[in-house]
Amino acid sequence: MKVLVTGGAGYIGSHAVRELRDAGHEVSVLDDLSQGHRKALPPEVPLVRGDLGDAASLARAMAGVDAVMHFAGLLSVADSMADPASYYRTNVVKGLALLEAMSATSVRDIVFSSTCAVYGMPVRVPMDEDHPREPINPYGATKLAFERALADHGRAGSLRAVALRYFNAAGCHPDGSLGEDHRPEVHIVPRAVDAALGLAEGLTIHGEDYDTPDGTCIRDYIHVQDLARAHVLALEFLRGRTAEGAAFQAFNLGTGRGRSVREVIQAVERVARRAVPVRVGPRRPGDPPRLVAAVERGRRGLGFEARQVELDPMVESAVRWRRDHPQGYGPAS
Repeated sequence: MKVLVTGGAGYIGSHAVRELRDAGHEVSVLDDLSQGHRKALPPEVPLVRGDLGDAASLARAMAGVDAVMHFAGLLSVADSMADPASYYRTNVVKGLALLEAMSATSVRDIVFSSTCAVYGMPVRVPMDEDHPREPINPYGATKLAFERALADHGRAGSLRAVALRYFNAAGCHPDGSLGEDHRPEVHIVPRAVDAALGLAEGLTIHGEDYDTPDGTCIRDYIHVQDLARAHVLALEFLRGRTAEGAAFQAFNLGTGRGRSVREVIQAVERVARRAVPVRVGPRRPGDPPRLVAAVERGRRGLGFEARQVELDPMVESAVRWRRDHPQGYGPAS
């Protein structure tokens, strides 16, 4: 099968490209490289360098495609609070352009990179897929808006879609060839690793007065390679759907275990054998205190279960990547 991966040169997208190829699929990528890196892709993987909202780029990228994996989008909670317009423009408007391009080329199947931020403040933990969806930041709101568009298109009979609601991605490819290289970096594991290795001045903890055991936010961390593997399973799930099956399904991707910010820092210090310089700052707007996945639906529906559930091995792969690639993929990537 030929699969177009939007945002395929990014952190999770590049891992999914590798997993798709290992599963025997033909892969092409649409990415504007604003956050992605050409060096994260095998040289033989075709890349259309263009914006998701550009009709000509979309037309080139969709040629001969059988299915789409959609990673392209903006992903920072804090940035979305400061600049909601960019998030609606990129995550919703440009996403709808992708659906129009799929319709024009009769491509029906799409796996969407969504987020647990669609749930908002938890009313129960762990959070299952039927948890109320009341996002508290524009990042989550725009991801939910696109999920609703997928569901509506599915009810209209024009596509079949799976939305994968990630909890917190962490780690790097086990062979050390792929890693996390955002600019600026927004995720806690690489930020803590950089602080420990002296590649950054220090790490700010955004609030330590939450109603959690150590006062810091608790999140469910899932290894990026498990995320990539889940996308391939979701594609297989779609291809196996019958006419009677629901055209839109959503699944959580997590481990079912919550770790606090302090626990992440301690794991980095154990693995790197260096202290993480830390300061405590105020809470960030839009941050729930605790997000942990209920994972049973993904186990039943996709046959997915995280293989890497311990925090230290996830952190070890991130430490190894940054030690081997202190400049990430490099300035000209």
